[in-house]
Amino acid sequence: MNRRDFMKTTMLAGAASTLAVREAQAQTSANDRLQVGFIGVGARAHQLLREVLAMKGVEVVAMSDAYTGRIERAQSRVGGKATVYRDYRELLANPSVDAVFIATPDHWHKTMAVDALAARKDIYIEKPLSFSLADGQAMVEAAGKSDRILQVGSQGVSSPEIAKARELIKAGKIGQVTMVRAAYNRNGDSGAWLYPIPPDASPATVNWDAFLGPAPRRPFDLPRFFRWRCYWDYSGGVATDLFVHLVSWYHHALDLTGPSTVMAAGGNYRYKTTHEVPDTVNALLMYPQGLTANLTCTFNNADGTQSGLEILGTEGSLALRDGGLAFTPEIVHDDNRWVVASWSEAAEKAYYDDPKVQAVESPWLKPGSLAGGTERWQSQGRDDTYTHIANFFASVRSRSKPVEDAVFGHRAAACAHYVNQSIREKRVVTLTS
Repeated sequence: MNRRDFMKTTMLAGAASTLAVREAQAQTSANDRLQVGFIGVGARAHQLLREVLAMKGVEVVAMSDAYTGRIERAQSRVGGKATVYRDYRELLANPSVDAVFIATPDHWHKTMAVDALAARKDIYIEKPLSFSLADGQAMVEAAGKSDRILQVGSQGVSSPEIAKARELIKAGKIGQVTMVRAAYNRNGDSGAWLYPIPPDASPATVNWDAFLGPAPRRPFDLPRFFRWRCYWDYSGGVATDLFVHLVSWYHHALDLTGPSTVMAAGGNYRYKTTHEVPDTVNALLMYPQGLTANLTCTFNNADGTQSGLEILGTEGSLALRDGGLAFTPEIVHDDNRWVVASWSEAAEKAYYDDPKVQAVESPWLKPGSLAGGTERWQSQGRDDTYTHIANFFASVRSRSKPVEDAVFGHRAAACAHYVNQSIREKRVVTLTS
């Protein structure tokens, strides 16, 4: 696919114009109540569920999952009030369900989202939007033909620090941006998705066929079920699970749509017996706007490079880490002493007498002074997941565009798919204009 075709498929809907939390549910009436269902109630879904239950005017009335233990725990959290469905299609057929949360392995996303749109349900779908480029294009097309809301769940897009970064960039505070550096590093089995497997997991409690769905047929395998991110059949690994967050952040902050060139390298250096996907990835994404993004991740060292996002401009830098934002101005000085010292004395004097030179040469030419320092902001209040879900429900009620629609989600996921393509094919991926 060339870049022109990519852009065509992603122009079916616009991005959201505001990130303000539009918490209309604070004013909801009884007949404004939203009834939602959960398709997939794994670990991430339980985090979403916790935030949903904290919101007014929303009731969880239905859920479906391929493991009974998750259903039992989710039911206990909603007071046993939700109807449990063995097949998600039966949940979608329930006319009382207004919206669904899709929090399943990636390989199910397209089928479930398209089915939900056909059933006229609004959708909150966990990132990445898609399992493949083709799946993402199909989802964008389905969303574009529907009047339903589809919001992708890269919750950082609704964070106050990303909103502030966007504001500073638009105001010209950091000058021309030519580089983005982003990292998402971990060290240890839990960070590498080798989650503990519940002791009651067995063919009696795990619906293996429901998990596999459109994936290739394989024998019953508990590690594949509970650690699905480690396998190409269900996940894009580091790129789709972690890089998509980073790409979503800087795409929104910088109003980017997609790269023109992607090159990446990666390998499985430590988890050879448990992972098909790489445990270490380095990627370069070059954008036609005139900047390069450098994305890195390893599961083998958490402290050597700080996780987070840096946006580097000619006038300053933005660093987003641990729920905070820092702006550091560039103190730019020229110092040509070592060159000018080789000139004649007259030429050297004439050089330093020039007011233009005095304006840009190093501070040693001027009286002592203090330069501007780093400014910092720290997020407070509800976390990004709550804010992102609140924005989703506000869009559902107002029928306005969500903060992270299918087009935005497709563009972010496409970057991850190009990274994996470059790794697996050992070549530079170029999107022609």
